Amino acid sequence: MSIKGIFPIDKWNFRRESILAGLPESDLTGLMAHRLEQVYDKGEVIFREGGFPQGIFFIVEGKIKKFKVDPAGREQIIYVANTGELMGYHAVLSEERYPDSAAALEKSRVAFIPKEDFLDILDRSPVLSRRLLKTLSHEFGVLANAVSLFAQKPARQRLALHLIVLREKYKVDFSPGMPVTITLSRDDLASLVGATRESVVRMLTELKEEGILETKGRKIIVHDVNKLIRIADFH
Repeated sequence: MSIKGIFPIDKWNFRRESILAGLPESDLTGLMAHRLEQVYDKGEVIFREGGFPQGIFFIVEGKIKKFKVDPAGREQIIYVANTGELMGYHAVLSEERYPDSAAALEKSRVAFIPKEDFLDILDRSPVLSRRLLKTLSHEFGVLANAVSLFAQKPARQRLALHLIVLREKYKVDFSPGMPVTITLSRDDLASLVGATRESVVRMLTELKEEGILETKGRKIIVHDVNKLIRIADFH
């Protein structure tokens, strides 16, 4: 089922439509003229926090986790980026180092676009400029909501909300009534939720007993998103 109208998904998820979708052909051609595509295996790092940006990254296919590592070496996933999304452009625009790291959550194909090409097309394309500004504004709102989530909500509600968002990202050839399978390690899910692995496993077991989902190895199969929405308790 679609959750539009019963859950404010846009408050928690970056927009599904790519910034590059429908871009004028001349702009897209210039942007992609010198791109380099690479396939990354699960866990392979695409860029690291603190590195100098040489360009931006376009996810052709796959899912990428953006994360930070604390002084104790603990990883905190900030966001899961999906096919069609751009990464790394914040650092290019601000002329600063990468504020976070990115690694593949599954086998993914990513195009590297040189910084010079990106900035040149951005200067010449009012369409890309408007879309990028709109996207940056929306991303700020999503991340502000995420900060509020960690500060105010218990782990069970955080887990429910992240499962709702992940369900949207993992939809493939979806029809109403179909279950959606999320493929994510328990460690990555715990990092995303901001809880221990043990707590996440326990909460997943509880949700399984309530008939909301089932688990098969790394797979989490969501059957009843309505119950997740009630647990998340966001309006």
